[in-house]
Amino acid sequence: MSNKALTLINKITPMSLSAKIMDEMKTAMKAKDTVALEALRAIKSELLLAQTSSGSKEEISAEEEIKLLQRLVKTRKESARIFTEQNRPDLVEPELAQVAVIEKFLPAQLSEAEIEAVIAKIIAETGASGIASMGKVMGLASAQLGGTAEGKVVSGIVKKLLV
Repeated sequence: MSNKALTLINKITPMSLSAKIMDEMKTAMKAKDTVALEALRAIKSELLLAQTSSGSKEEISAEEEIKLLQRLVKTRKESARIFTEQNRPDLVEPELAQVAVIEKFLPAQLSEAEIEAVIAKIIAETGASGIASMGKVMGLASAQLGGTAEGKVVSGIVKKLLV
């Protein structure tokens, strides 16, 4: 099949995350990009673990894939923070480079102003007031924002708007 035909097929049927990871792994291997390859292998491993832990042969849902990728990014950022505290810049750089590779597969992140607008709308619709309503607002915000905002940022904005 020609490249044009493959490109057309990819536009018609979007590639699964697993297929995208495999393509990126091939590219990283050819380029001898060890950092990208390590990050991609970690994603592939987590996808396989998630898929086999559910016991089904089917691929996991897009929402679960996003959560998995966010967890991988969070883990690496936390490792980078710890390495920075321990004055180990040699270990910080690869972690942050892996974060950049993994984030390519996540949906674009919203700005704080955009997140604040969504949360303000949720608060107005539900009539939430006070910190006691935080759980309800967080649940709705998480559902609406999906993988487009980090939970820590959302939580901070919800607290700010409810107080």
